[in-house]
Amino acid sequence: MLAILVPLAGYLIVDHYSKNVVPIPRYYIPEGVDTIVKNGTTTYDTTFHVVKDITLTNQMGRQVSLKDLPNKVILVNFFFTSCPSICPRMMANLEKIQQAYVKNDTLLQLVSLTVDPERDSSETLRMYGVKHGINPDNWWLLTGAKKDIYDWARNEVYVSVVKGDGGPDDFIHTEKLVLLDKNHNIRGYYDGLDSNAVRKCANDIAVLHLEKDKHRPGLLKRLFSTTE
Repeated sequence: MLAILVPLAGYLIVDHYSKNVVPIPRYYIPEGVDTIVKNGTTTYDTTFHVVKDITLTNQMGRQVSLKDLPNKVILVNFFFTSCPSICPRMMANLEKIQQAYVKNDTLLQLVSLTVDPERDSSETLRMYGVKHGINPDNWWLLTGAKKDIYDWARNEVYVSVVKGDGGPDDFIHTEKLVLLDKNHNIRGYYDGLDSNAVRKCANDIAVLHLEKDKHRPGLLKRLFSTTE
């Protein structure tokens, strides 16, 4: 069903875009306020959290980082390959999003970080990816040092409010999907187990691409005319 979402979202976005009433995903995690003085008038502009880069190893054994993804919207989640509960359903929903954007695969990058890096080596992740038909070009399965992954999960994308040190007894298990725009601002949190939330996420991905390309109408055709 999700495969028909993007063309439908395209129709709705194009229809509303001409009227300048596209609902734009909001920014999350305010961090300060800038004071702007112009022509004697003082205004205030909220600054929002920018997610810091992280370098990890993908399923092909290659060191990668967010800076390797210029001009891409990024959808982040956390999982582990032996998970018997929420992960299979969440990853299946991400597979649907991947398929919805398969013909526009330069627009979106899926990034899944294992929370069990001691067991999930890059080779284990590669075999998992092969089993599930994951394209390593636009969907990274990442492993690395547990402390680095857990610190990033807590302090950069804020998927856990429980304190921890990334030690042997620390564990993060979350169904949250985190949407980052091209500047690595957080623009959405979604329940990866909820089909309606996943549909909204897929729609918001398209909207974020239009946000920076308002004067490029050709992008609309490229996004939505080739997704039969």
